[in-house]
Amino acid sequence: MPASTPAAHHAPRIALLAGTTGLIGRALLPLLLESPRYARVHALLRRPAPSLSTSEKLVLHTVDFNALPALPPVDDVFIALGTTIKVAGSEAAFRHVDFDAVLNTARAARAAGATRLAVVSALGADASSRVFYNRVKGEMQQAVSQLGYAAVVIAQPSLLIGDRSALGQPTRGGEVWTLRLLRPVMGLVPAGVRPIDASTVAHAMLRALHEARPEVRLLRSGQMQAMRG
Repeated sequence: MPASTPAAHHAPRIALLAGTTGLIGRALLPLLLESPRYARVHALLRRPAPSLSTSEKLVLHTVDFNALPALPPVDDVFIALGTTIKVAGSEAAFRHVDFDAVLNTARAARAAGATRLAVVSALGADASSRVFYNRVKGEMQQAVSQLGYAAVVIAQPSLLIGDRSALGQPTRGGEVWTLRLLRPVMGLVPAGVRPIDASTVAHAMLRALHEARPEVRLLRSGQMQAMRG
């Protein structure tokens, strides 16, 4: 008999992806579609995105994250929603995306039967932080961890590397200048705070969810660098 593959031991699952058009979401999508572990991938979008894959496994849903409809049955959820205070325009608008939309999605997916969740947070996330950005991220982590998922993976990347302009997103000046300053000495920067490629985060999230145990697992930026290496 031919040797069985690892995927042969798992019944095909159904994935849900939110944040499909962002740096990490766009890197996650092809990984999910190519994975034999998934028979179908549902992607939630704020607006139509004609440039996305036309794979038969992919089902696109244009939704309002403020009032999500009942979702189709799903098993694994990947949430890569996020913005910055500058892009959002205010602290309230930032929280609306990075806390409310994330929590709404995680809650709706749990109601649809999902048992495993992988979500993008950020380096320095801390619900008790005096820094608004870090505090919102930390509060989000606490909230999604209390929804009853059997396994939760929380990715905490450092500064993301990726071509935002190719995705139709505005460039972020802080990211551009930080990368320019660090590029000549990148090898000397500790892995835990070194800028990280969005595709590295995507690979690490997928791998961690497949290995997930009944726990909440924090994926530090340095750990994700090592997992890709």
